[in-house]
Amino acid sequence: MAAQATRIVFLVLLSFGVFSCYAALDAHYYDQTCPQAEFIVSQTIRNASIFDPKVPARILRMFFHDCFVRGCDASILLDSTPENKAEKDGPPNISVRAFYVIDDAKAKLEKACPHTVSCADIVAMAARNVVTITGGPNWNVLKGRKDGRVSKASDTANLPAPFLNASQLIQTFATRGLDIKDLVALSGGHTLGFSHCSSFVARVHNFSTIHETDPSMSTEFASLLKNKCPSLNNNGDNAGQVLDTTAAQFDNDYYKQVIAGKGVFGTDQAMYNDQRTRPIIESFAKDQNLFFREFAASMIKLGNVGVNEVGEVRLNCRRAN
Repeated sequence: MAAQATRIVFLVLLSFGVFSCYAALDAHYYDQTCPQAEFIVSQTIRNASIFDPKVPARILRMFFHDCFVRGCDASILLDSTPENKAEKDGPPNISVRAFYVIDDAKAKLEKACPHTVSCADIVAMAARNVVTITGGPNWNVLKGRKDGRVSKASDTANLPAPFLNASQLIQTFATRGLDIKDLVALSGGHTLGFSHCSSFVARVHNFSTIHETDPSMSTEFASLLKNKCPSLNNNGDNAGQVLDTTAAQFDNDYYKQVIAGKGVFGTDQAMYNDQRTRPIIESFAKDQNLFFREFAASMIKLGNVGVNEVGEVRLNCRRAN
């Protein structure tokens, strides 16, 4: 869930009208029409993750970025055209990767069950699978989403930026029907993956007129990040920092790092510094099983935001039919 710098435009969110209610999905939606759907997606994800260990973090982030913009309609998968710049080419999504994994799963599903399984459902199943194969919880993915036909890069301005304060985070999640517990639980997705310097470098260089670095960070961690990102600009394409000490393993280490002042993003420490979210962070740091239960529940809730039940099932996830 590592996002690039964006602005929140609440009026636009409200105008979409897709975040105020939930759809009625079903874990057994494909039992009759494509009973092998879960297996095909699972095997595709597992094989891709063996080939590229970065796949789990990238797929989890893809799901979050899809659902948070226009709802879970696979609009993040649509390619730009000469007439339209799509979501995947918006500033926060330039670093979203692993679209080929979804393409692979879709191609296999089209052979097994033509024109049946939506791209939106594939992304939802894939997000669950990457959590499970990296040691995290399992849950029944509700299905029945249809694929959207609209994807605009400008809409990605609504993704939460890595420098928001706790009140801004709470409000933007609430706009999508997600509460404070969901905010903290879903932020735990930062246990997987890596962030480029651009998402946090402002915390360690000229943070304010008073502080060179963000005072909410541990001194040791600030020095580490400064060494990895020596300037505000031109840090190199691969420069950055893993998001916790076990970045390939889904666990509760992220919360322990935040408590220690070692959260990579400003949002991480902002939540710990706020009395509304701190107790939840502390409870998840102490009890991994509790975190797993709440994360699974929040992922189901997120997966039901803005669901399109009357759209289409794309034949190719990169373009509308």
